Amino acid sequence: MQPEPVPPPTPSDEAQWVEGALVRSLMRTQRNSQWVSLLLMAVLLGVLWGDAPTAVTSAWAALGLFAVAARAWVLRRYDRDVVQRGTGELLAFFRRWRLVWPLSALFWGLTTILYFDRSSLADQFICWLIMAGLAMYSIHSLSSERRTMRAYLDTLGATALAVVSWRMVVELRLQGPAYHWWLVALLLLFWQVLRLAGERLHETHRRNFELQFRNAQLIDSLTRQTQAALDAVEIKNRFLASAAHDIRQPVHALGLYADWLGSEPELVHELAPKIVNATKAVNQLFDSLFDLARLDSGKIRLNIEPVDVGKLLRDLELQYRPLCEAKGLHFRLHVRPGTATSDPILLQRVLGNLISNAVKYTQRGGLLVASRATREGLRIEIWDTGVGIAPIHQREIFREFYKVPTHAGTDDGFGLGLYIVARLTHILGHALSLSSRPGRGTVFRLVLQPTDAAQAAERARSSLASLLPTRGGAVSP
Repeated sequence: MQPEPVPPPTPSDEAQWVEGALVRSLMRTQRNSQWVSLLLMAVLLGVLWGDAPTAVTSAWAALGLFAVAARAWVLRRYDRDVVQRGTGELLAFFRRWRLVWPLSALFWGLTTILYFDRSSLADQFICWLIMAGLAMYSIHSLSSERRTMRAYLDTLGATALAVVSWRMVVELRLQGPAYHWWLVALLLLFWQVLRLAGERLHETHRRNFELQFRNAQLIDSLTRQTQAALDAVEIKNRFLASAAHDIRQPVHALGLYADWLGSEPELVHELAPKIVNATKAVNQLFDSLFDLARLDSGKIRLNIEPVDVGKLLRDLELQYRPLCEAKGLHFRLHVRPGTATSDPILLQRVLGNLISNAVKYTQRGGLLVASRATREGLRIEIWDTGVGIAPIHQREIFREFYKVPTHAGTDDGFGLGLYIVARLTHILGHALSLSSRPGRGTVFRLVLQPTDAAQAAERARSSLASLLPTRGGAVSP
C-alpha cells in the first residue's frame, strides 16, 4: 500500500503564516527598543539642557515618556493576550495598534525643534548623530514588518524636514546660513537610503520565513510519509502472518484427507466433499489476494456498460441459494427490473462478497436480496438475520485484515472481503452504507449511481489507501 500524499499548503496559508512570523519577529525586538529610547532621551536631555527653554524641554520629555509608556502598554497586552494565540488574532491585534510606532517617530521628529539652529554646532552635530543612529536602529527593529517600517521612517523624516523647513522659511525667511540647504539635501538623501536599506532587509526577513515555512512543510510531509511507510511495513507483516496462518489450515487439512484417503480408499465418498471444501477455501483466499493486488497496483481493468440488475441478481441467486440451503437458511430474492451503468464483473464481485459474508455469519433465519427504485437510482439491499455488528466495529470492518473478534467464523479468511467491497464501490462511485443490530442482523445498501468511466479510471489509479466508512456507516465514493 502506498501512502496517501500530503496535500500541499495553499498560497494563502503560507502568506498568512509568513506575515504572522514577521510580526512576531518585530515584537521580539521591541522590548530592547524601549530601553534604547529611554537611553537616547536621557542623552539628549543632557546635551540640550539649557539650550532650549525649560518648559519646552519638559514638555518634550513628557511627550517622550508618554510614547514609551504607550508602546510598553501595547507590548504588555501582546505578551498577556496574544503571544500564545493564532496567526489571525495576532495580525488583527497588530493592525489595531500599529499606529503606536508612527506616533513614536513623530515624537522623535519633533526633537528637531529643540536643537536645529538653536544650539551650538557641536550640540547639533551630536543630536543629528543620535537621530541618524535611531533611524538606522529602527530599520533593524522594524524591517520585518514593511508597512510599519515605512510609516516610522516616513513620519520621522517628514517631521524633521517640516521642522527644518519651518525654521528656514518662516522664521529665518531664507536668510539663514548656507549649510542649512546642505543639511536639507543630506536629510532627504539619508531618508531615501534608509528606505532602500529597509526594503532590502525586509525582503531578506521575508525570504527566510518563507524558507522556514516550506522546510517545516517538507519535514512534516517526510514525517508523514515515513510513518505511512512504517505502517505499511507493519500491515504487510501482519498480512504475511495472517496469510501463513489462514492458508496453512486448509492446506494441512488437504494433506490429512489425502493421507486418510490413501490408507482407507473406501472412505472416498465421505472424504471427497471435505477435500472439495478445503480446495474452495484455498481458492477463495487466493481470489481475495489477487483482488487486493490488482487494487493496490491501480491496474484494475474497467468495462463500464449498462448492467441488467435483475439478471445479475438471479445469477447470484443460482450461486448462493445452495449454500444457504446447505446451512438450513432461507434465501429470498426480490427484483425490481432495471439497469445500472457500472462494471458488471466488479459489481458482481461486490455483491458476491456481501452475500457470501452474510451467509458466513448467519446461523438461522435467512437472507433477503432486493433491488428497489430510489431517486438516486436503483438500490440493492442485502438483509440477513445473522450475528450483527456492534457500533464499535462498524467503522473498522472496512479496514484490510480486520476481523470482528467476537464473531465465530472469522478464522477462515483474511478479513479482506469488506475491504475489497469498500475499495470497489469507491472506484465505481456507488455509495455503500450499513445498518446493524447485534444479535438481530445486518443490512447493506448499495446505491447504483451511474458510473462515469473516466472518473472511475482516475479513482482506480489514485485509490491506493484504505477507505474508511464515513459518519453514519456510509462508505463515501
